[in-house]
Amino acid sequence: MGLLDNMKAKLGPAKDKVSDLARQHGDKVQHGIDKAAKAVDERTKGKYSDKIQAGTGKAKEAMDRLAHKEGPGPDTASGDPTTPTRPEGPPPAS
Repeated sequence: MGLLDNMKAKLGPAKDKVSDLARQHGDKVQHGIDKAAKAVDERTKGKYSDKIQAGTGKAKEAMDRLAHKEGPGPDTASGDPTTPTRPEGPPPAS
């Protein structure tokens, strides 16, 4: 077993715990991300607004990925339960 395999084995339970916490408190974390972004934007007087928005978006996407880890597929990352799990169009040929 290599070094990375050992690390993955040891971090597995921690990743599951973080995922559970992200599911339970995701709305609070995202509110905190927005609040922090607003505070930083105000202190920098809007000079870095585009970078702050980009970072905020990436942080929220990461939270969504953690919270929806056990979903049926990558289409659930949007957080919208009405998102189809396959592209629209004719059914696949059998």
